[in-house]
Amino acid sequence: MWLPCMLTTNWPLEFTCLIVFLFKAHCEDGKFGLCSTSTEHTKDLYNTGLRRIPSNISDDTVYLDVSHNNIFSIVHGDLSGLIHLCFLKVTLCGLQYISPDAFSSNSEIKVLNISHNHLTTIPNLPLPQLNILDLSSNRYPSYALPRSFGNLSHLSILAVGSQEATFVNVDDFVPLQNILLKKVTFGSGTELQHYEKGSFSQLKSLEEVVLKVTFCQRLDIFKNIIIDFDQIQTKKIQLVQLFPDQCNIKSDPFVMFKDLRVLRNLSIVDTWLNSSVMVKLFKNIWKSSIEEIAFLNITYNEDTPDGFQLPKQKHTTRLRAFLLDGVHHYQYRYPIINTSMELVNQLTNLKFSGSGMNILPCSLIPSIRSLQILDLSNNLLDDSGFWWFCSSQKVFPALRRLSLSHNRFSDLAYIAKKVKDMQLIESLDLSFNSIFISNMQCFWPYHLRELSLSHNNLGNKVFSCLSPYFHKIDLSKTGISVIPQNIASQFPRLTHLILSFNSIQVIPVDLNAPALASLYIDQNAITFISQNAMKGLSSLRTLKAGHNPFSCDCDSFWFLKAFNKSLLPDWPQDYACGTPPSFSGRLLVKYKLGWLSCQPGLQVAVVLPILLTIGAAVAITFYACDGVWYTKMLWMWIRVKRRAYKRDDRLLNVTFRYHAFISYSQHDSAWVESKLVPELEGSGLSLCVHERDFEPGKWIVDNIINCVEGSYKTLFILSKNFVESHWCNYELFFAQHRAISVNDDSLVFILLEPIPGDSLPKKFLKLRALLRRKTYLEWPTDEHKKHIFWCNLKAILQTADKSKILKDVAMDIADICPLVPDKNNFSIM
Repeated sequence: MWLPCMLTTNWPLEFTCLIVFLFKAHCEDGKFGLCSTSTEHTKDLYNTGLRRIPSNISDDTVYLDVSHNNIFSIVHGDLSGLIHLCFLKVTLCGLQYISPDAFSSNSEIKVLNISHNHLTTIPNLPLPQLNILDLSSNRYPSYALPRSFGNLSHLSILAVGSQEATFVNVDDFVPLQNILLKKVTFGSGTELQHYEKGSFSQLKSLEEVVLKVTFCQRLDIFKNIIIDFDQIQTKKIQLVQLFPDQCNIKSDPFVMFKDLRVLRNLSIVDTWLNSSVMVKLFKNIWKSSIEEIAFLNITYNEDTPDGFQLPKQKHTTRLRAFLLDGVHHYQYRYPIINTSMELVNQLTNLKFSGSGMNILPCSLIPSIRSLQILDLSNNLLDDSGFWWFCSSQKVFPALRRLSLSHNRFSDLAYIAKKVKDMQLIESLDLSFNSIFISNMQCFWPYHLRELSLSHNNLGNKVFSCLSPYFHKIDLSKTGISVIPQNIASQFPRLTHLILSFNSIQVIPVDLNAPALASLYIDQNAITFISQNAMKGLSSLRTLKAGHNPFSCDCDSFWFLKAFNKSLLPDWPQDYACGTPPSFSGRLLVKYKLGWLSCQPGLQVAVVLPILLTIGAAVAITFYACDGVWYTKMLWMWIRVKRRAYKRDDRLLNVTFRYHAFISYSQHDSAWVESKLVPELEGSGLSLCVHERDFEPGKWIVDNIINCVEGSYKTLFILSKNFVESHWCNYELFFAQHRAISVNDDSLVFILLEPIPGDSLPKKFLKLRALLRRKTYLEWPTDEHKKHIFWCNLKAILQTADKSKILKDVAMDIADICPLVPDKNNFSIM
């Protein structure tokens, strides 16, 4: 039993939708070699007010749609630049004329849709690659095809139809008699006035026919057409608007069906059917070769008091499938159906969809013990209405596929319990219901392999109510945000998983599902697909991941450069950048990443040799330029600075201990001890001599610094031995630093023997510069000159007011470069 329900269908647009569908399908799988395109090669100019096809369309355009404009003609030159054009759609444009050479430059066109226009003649089409052609809903008065159609060797799908054409002659389709058509759509919903028998027999090996012709008065034409199709081995016929509304049919329009031997599939679409006509139809179908009959969007009217009455027949039937999808009951009451179960007990496929059914008729459907496929989608069934009083143990003994989508089912645990009683059930479709997960556990039959729960708000907890025996699970648009990490252990037999239209952000790195062959994760929130996530999917053959906000950076490097794109059925048109904003919307295939920028290992391999080379060059230069010595000097200078900052407060009250600190080489000690020290100390001057005055136990550098800082002058005894002395160089360095820091003239040089300037080592460049700028004393060999030497030297070291000079110098040192040693902090050498 069912309640009235109406499904409307816009049949004039059916073929247009079919063309687009076939175009996309063929693009994806490539089976028929049709147009393969992407977004940048597509030009959609639908309803843009055009009066002619624009001349500025890109030459690499593959798909062009200029429908719903005011383009009245297509002439030579309009499409001359589009040499790669494969799909052209010019519908609802008022098109009246196509010149014979309009497509002379478009030999690659494979799909042409010029339906729903005002063409008064069927145009010549020199398109050798044409595969799909739609000429329906135009105004040509005859179905006679031009001779040029005989050259369309690749044509497989053709649609013709005109309300002005009511005659069909035997010669109309002769140009196609050597073309292996697969499908023909004929007519535009009007009734034919004349049909010459044998006209459709010109179409050889035609597999499928859609007949859009109304019959009411001329049922003889209908009979001849069906017989012609049977003669050319047509196995599938669809009759659209077969009878007009309120047509009073007295005779049997289906009498020829009982003699058909080839026809296997019959569909009646968008048609008014009386119960009396239905009885006549089935009486003939039961005797025919038809194996499947379908009623799509029909209006059913009971014009007999007992409704549909079909008594027991004395012969067997080949009918195995009965499909009802969309029925409007003319009287607002339950229809009456009375038939012998022997007539339907061999059905294997039964569909009652869009019928308004709210209670399962257990006395009818479950009695079909051979039933393997049952589709009760798009009804008003709920948990109680489906299992309300049927004995689960005896119902559907052979059922393998059950569709309950678009109904009102709710409790998943209850459904699982009831389905468990179906002994052979393999596939269950519960999509588009109001399913929830209760606190009860779900116990599914082990032989149930496929389950669809798509478009139910279930969330992540849905995985806890699934069976480990499932092979295919459809959880698209169920509110899932996380893929469980234990999916391999939870579903070891899983081969197909559909998670489209959810909120998943990442594919788990440790996802290990070796049996998974197909994974759909498109329309989620995934930003990248990592190599580690794919490692656990060793059997993956199909991955659909388009329409995700991919991150165009190094996270996507592996996916772009190394992932096998043949596994992606929607690549590249559905893969675009989501971040950063500057790349948003750009196709991933157009985003270029450098190998070096995203591979740290390769970066190290390239940069490390360069750094080693630079380092070696610096090291060689450093060594050649006495870098070691300068480094030591820098370290000692830092130590001096560090010590000086700790002694700022003590320098203001300091006085010098010595008039001079004598810096000399050990090899010149004889002259110093015998000549210099006695002479100066004999004159009352205080000298600091390292052999005598250095504090024992201290680091030598500390002693040098202390003596330089504690002396008013620093006296350097220059000789060849001096420039070769390591420690003399230190003493010169610190004395010069102190002199520069306090801006005084504390350095005194005595040249004990001549030293050529160019003989000084590089590290004594400072000494060479000082000797050029400063006046120095030379030790004379003449005894008279020696007296002058001593007088000059003593004059330099003596002062009139020693305490004042010492105080001024101490103040300068305290302000600029404090070097007085901390007596409580000694370095032990």
